[in-house]
Amino acid sequence: MSEQINYSDAFHELQTIVTEIEKGEISVDELSQKVKRASQLIKICKLKLTTTEEDVNKILKELDDTSAEK
Repeated sequence: MSEQINYSDAFHELQTIVTEIEKGEISVDELSQKVKRASQLIKICKLKLTTTEEDVNKILKELDDTSAEK
């Protein structure tokens, strides 16, 4: 999963795939490929969300530690 794509683009592409599937715009031949791509996009989004959450928690902990020292 070395693909460099930002969260917004990955989420937008995922929404497009879901909409196409819901509307029946994807042929059976394309379905497997689209589901695999959706799986990749979900992993990208999940990783970015997890990383962001960890970064925010780290910053909040640093702020709490700084406040406790004063």
